[in-house]
Amino acid sequence: MSERPQNDDPDPNEAFDELVEAETDHPQALDSAQAGETPPPDLAVIEAGSRTLRAQAGPPQGDGIPARPADPEVDRALRAVEDELAGRWGETKLDPSVQRIAALLDILGEPQRAYPSIHITGTNGKTSTARMIESLLSAFDLRTGRYTSPHVQSITERISLDAAPISAEQFIETYRDIAPYVEMIDAQQEYRLSFFEVLTAMAYAAFADSPVDVAVVEVGMGGTWDATNVIDGDVAVVTPIALDHTDRLGETPEQIAVEKSGIIKKDATVVLAQQPVDAASVMLKRAVEVDATVAREGMEFGVLNREVAVGGQMLTLRGLGGEYSEIFLPLYGAHQAHNAAVALAAVEAFFGVGSDHARTLDIDTIRSAFAAVSSPGRMEVVRRSPTVVLDAAHNPAGARAAAEAVTEAFGFSRLVGVVGASADKDVRGFLEAFEPIFAEVVVTRNSSHRAMDPDELAAVAVEVFGAERVQVEPRLDDALEAAITLAEEEGEFSGAGVLVTGSVITVGEARLLMGRS
Repeated sequence: MSERPQNDDPDPNEAFDELVEAETDHPQALDSAQAGETPPPDLAVIEAGSRTLRAQAGPPQGDGIPARPADPEVDRALRAVEDELAGRWGETKLDPSVQRIAALLDILGEPQRAYPSIHITGTNGKTSTARMIESLLSAFDLRTGRYTSPHVQSITERISLDAAPISAEQFIETYRDIAPYVEMIDAQQEYRLSFFEVLTAMAYAAFADSPVDVAVVEVGMGGTWDATNVIDGDVAVVTPIALDHTDRLGETPEQIAVEKSGIIKKDATVVLAQQPVDAASVMLKRAVEVDATVAREGMEFGVLNREVAVGGQMLTLRGLGGEYSEIFLPLYGAHQAHNAAVALAAVEAFFGVGSDHARTLDIDTIRSAFAAVSSPGRMEVVRRSPTVVLDAAHNPAGARAAAEAVTEAFGFSRLVGVVGASADKDVRGFLEAFEPIFAEVVVTRNSSHRAMDPDELAAVAVEVFGAERVQVEPRLDDALEAAITLAEEEGEFSGAGVLVTGSVITVGEARLLMGRS
């Protein structure tokens, strides 16, 4: 274990406490909390907390996660935009309608019509699949725009051009360009445009201004009334559907599928991941109604073979045009192999493979594209000895996939969990998925107002794990410290590890605490 460097700086714990206290007392933070909205994240608080950890993760890697702007003026301008966006309805407060976003895009000249698109819905795997699709399209020399959510650390991650997040300067400029039109629509509508609606409009405008050859767009929630659904995707991708956001989307896979099937448009190609039978039936019915072509995993495409490899896995995929062998994917877990199969089929469909002509895409291009894929916060290793892994699983289905992946890829002799979950999730089901593999679990919380109270989370965890296996640390930095200590108890060469999970926000903040910025 590395030691903390000696210097004359003030005590980092005191600095962290002062920043937390200052942010807690910040009038804007209090106003946002009282309004039931997410206060603007002050990453300085988290960054200060990173100094309290006994060991850092090393230099950041090229993973497409931007740091705060180095220029103080740019950083202040970006924070001002973040504050303005945060003052709107948050992503969890919704009015199921595309009326406002459609009105805004209309006066912007409908930028979403300027390029073809691949539209992605589903419950789990959307962002990883989007990043794979983007990598594949880029490898074939297409200029791409990618819109995904939520972000891991920086809001600018959500809008990417040419496989890289747009710069802070471009993010600010894009917001300022559309802001007068946003105000016009706000004045005309019953409700102001939401945080997500404004960001969606920014993405579509940035893609048109670029311009891109193709946009890869992930829905925020659902499908039919999601703000992104003002595009007519040439390819509609449906990743696995499971129970999540049941208060808004429905209480069964079938009900959820009805909402998500709204992204399937006339004459599109639907790339359908493996689904529960009732959800698949809904999708197929919708495809028939709009005369869409369907490609089903396990039928028209799929994973033929997969083997665990150093740093990821080796795959043989069956695409719409034929077989693709010796594909190295630097991501862990069977679920990522299936995401890769879906991504490949989506790109083949976009190029007309399987319908207009029967051929495979260039195998060397496919191999290089998959080898370049990254998906931050998804089975991501941020420290060694003991190994610390981050995974953004936040529902039972995601937890089961993560549990299988970490068991297969790492084979830890002892695994300690750090869990910070949102209060509106199926926390019991989530914890039950990890119970067989966690020796101990440290429950904590992230900075979001949606975070479940650590004591309430601990009460559920005790019922699942037993009191002797549960530790409570209200601060995330303390939780990471405690988990690392528990993992180290078996000795330096024991093969113990730590898995941080429960929320994208938890993972993003842990990532900063572990030195990834």
